[in-house]
Amino acid sequence: MERIDRKLGLLSALPLAAILALSFLAPLVVVALFSIMPPKVFDLAHMPNFAAYSVFFDQGYYKSLLWSLGMALISTLILFVICWPLAYGMAKVFGRFSLILTIAVVMSLFVSENIRLFGWVLTLMKGGLIEGHLRAWTGVGYDSPLYNTGIIIFGLVYVYLPFMLFPLAQGISMVPDDTRQAAADLGATRWQILRQIDLPLAAPGIMVGSLLSFVLAAGALAESKILGGQAVIVIADDIETAFTFGQNWPLGAALSVILIIIIGGLAILGVNRIDLDAIMGRKR
Repeated sequence: MERIDRKLGLLSALPLAAILALSFLAPLVVVALFSIMPPKVFDLAHMPNFAAYSVFFDQGYYKSLLWSLGMALISTLILFVICWPLAYGMAKVFGRFSLILTIAVVMSLFVSENIRLFGWVLTLMKGGLIEGHLRAWTGVGYDSPLYNTGIIIFGLVYVYLPFMLFPLAQGISMVPDDTRQAAADLGATRWQILRQIDLPLAAPGIMVGSLLSFVLAAGALAESKILGGQAVIVIADDIETAFTFGQNWPLGAALSVILIIIIGGLAILGVNRIDLDAIMGRKR
């Protein structure tokens, strides 16, 4: 009976698997094939050609990748520090107010990311909303904080906050209050409860939020263009330039493949380091 149910389950999953293969795997295969074509020449007779991959090192594209990964890592760490107390409040403290907070955060996603970032440009620019009013009222201005690495990281934190906040709140809600109370009754300090109970039991939410934030931030482009003024060239900018202005599709595809492999490898490594079945109580 179990074998029949398993076969029926596999047959039921075939349509969805086919849709996923066509919509997700097929584009990746096309990108991978383009990456091993000769530069600027779509000549199948000379495949495979790995010249586009050698350009990644020869022309310093790896620096853009390092910038992207570094800023994504920093923004993810900042997001975790900011979102942990807020997510804890949503899961354990705020009660009905959590719904209001959730709606407020979700409504920000209804507005285009670019529009929100341009709003910050108008707010922070020289002669903008803050500096203009400050100069009018006090006669003293300040240099604009735009167009540097710090403001790009600020933009990443601002844009991707929901993607860390909601999984984190879900993970914290999985921590039983009785377990925390029992630890406190046994004399555990707040730091010990956080380190030995809250963080391990909320690990699924932490992992999902961190992966979402990191992956999205590593491939982000608008923050470096709008807020950073391309003070730092990120890998997504190089990919866009190769596909558009450069008309070098093999190079753009090669850069895309490298980014996918690195981020995918880091994501798989992060998932494998945590036993989700044991944490979520599915193992006996």
